[in-house]
Amino acid sequence: MSLEADVGTGGTAVRHDNVTYWYARQLSPDQFEIQPLNAHHVPSGVRSVLGELDFLRQYTPEPTYYRVHTVPALETLKRKIEMGQEAFVKGDLDEAERQFLKALMIDDKNIEANYGLGEVYSEKKDFDKLRKVLDTLLGLDGAFSFEFRQKFNSFGISLRKNGHYDESIRYYEKSLEIVDTDENVYFNLARVYFEKGHNDHCVSNLEQALKINPAFVEAQKFLKYCQKHA
Repeated sequence: MSLEADVGTGGTAVRHDNVTYWYARQLSPDQFEIQPLNAHHVPSGVRSVLGELDFLRQYTPEPTYYRVHTVPALETLKRKIEMGQEAFVKGDLDEAERQFLKALMIDDKNIEANYGLGEVYSEKKDFDKLRKVLDTLLGLDGAFSFEFRQKFNSFGISLRKNGHYDESIRYYEKSLEIVDTDENVYFNLARVYFEKGHNDHCVSNLEQALKINPAFVEAQKFLKYCQKHA
């Protein structure tokens, strides 16, 4: 989709061919999500939702542009991410890092690539680079959405497993700012505090998890253990 801009005011207004391209998805019969395309022709940045009438008034379909530029760029981006993930599973951290960095050259806000790179730096225990990736993820609200829940959990576990406790706490607390009704996040946060030796914070997060889901068996057992050994 494209959006043309009017430049100037009053009698001096001039129509320019200053076109911004956007990626559009239909969410429902009367709602559309739009996201700007970056210099590499892939969707990147803030997403907005428009009603059907506003969408039809403001945007013009550009199927040729999408087919020629965006589709190949998205395929390249996907391939780089998949190659990075495969290398990570095989334990080739240097190759995984290389592929995720290539993906981020196409879209520096890509959530999957940032998560992948973060896991690499977590495994490498490269604190400085990990902190930079974490700061990027904390600035992307979409990183904590249900769509990326699997990546979210994997990265959180990696942070804790590799002893990045403070980073892990920042990560889970950011998640709770966006969605505070997920008992699993409170449970995972409790585990981090437990490993840091902060029993009070551990207990309070377990209690919150059980407040949301009283049938959470693992949280029940963990809480009893913490209370017994307090």
